[in-house]
Amino acid sequence: MANKRADIGRRRRQERVRKRVLGTDARPRVCVFRSNKHIYAQVISDREGKTLAAVSTLSKDMAASVKDSKGIETAKRVGLALAQACKAKNITQVVFDRNGFLFHGRVKAVADGAREGGLDF
Repeated sequence: MANKRADIGRRRRQERVRKRVLGTDARPRVCVFRSNKHIYAQVISDREGKTLAAVSTLSKDMAASVKDSKGIETAKRVGLALAQACKAKNITQVVFDRNGFLFHGRVKAVADGAREGGLDF
């Protein structure tokens, strides 16, 4: 069960960041969500309200490759896979949305992996 106070704080941070971070067609938003077991990243165009690309540790191609690894190592692989999915759709510049989470650990690893893969923040 989630801690209600922590969830309320994350929602407040999420709203505060979302006021300033907006994904357009030219520069979509990379939104990251982390749970205790998995990490999810998706590229969103807020103008159209569409998800352009999505990768998680639960997706079929990632599940086999991250079975033995955990934590930051897995998150970095998710970032690299997201960058490859974006390159396939000719997306090079994005805006990073940490989704109310602190920018360290697994969230930072996703961003670092995406940068290594060729995405420009």
